[in-house]
Amino acid sequence: MRCLLSLLLLACCCGQLAAHEMKTALSKVLFNSRTGNIEVMHRFYVHDAEHGVKQLFDNNADLLNNQQTQQQFNQYVAEHFSLSSLAGEPVKLSLVGGQLDGRFYWVYQEAAIPPELAGLRLQHSSLQALWPTQVNIVNIEGIDGVKTLSFDNKTTWQQISF
Repeated sequence: MRCLLSLLLLACCCGQLAAHEMKTALSKVLFNSRTGNIEVMHRFYVHDAEHGVKQLFDNNADLLNNQQTQQQFNQYVAEHFSLSSLAGEPVKLSLVGGQLDGRFYWVYQEAAIPPELAGLRLQHSSLQALWPTQVNIVNIEGIDGVKTLSFDNKTTWQQISF
């Protein structure tokens, strides 16, 4: 009986933990030599993004069912993610769009790969003004293996060299 009660209590706690925000986003910056583009994919937990849009835009914002809210969130993410060359020349990313995918919400951006790019400077501050514990992880792939950068609310620009 005691074991059953312990298992029941553990199940309740796990359910509560799963319902809370993860406060982590994962982005991939992919150098696609086939297309000649830098492809950027940002992945947010739907729960985090849904709570974020309610605080950022409107308490009635609905990321799951409202295309306008999705477009607003896509634009918000695009405005809080930046790339530049090591010399500080901005890499102009185009917003491709976003989509719901199970427990995740994805935002997509792309740009032509600049000629003679020796490295990148990156900045990613999405949702950090709302939640100081938000961490945005960025994997850079397609040139010289995979490199990972982590952005918290104290980190602004970081750079990598190829």
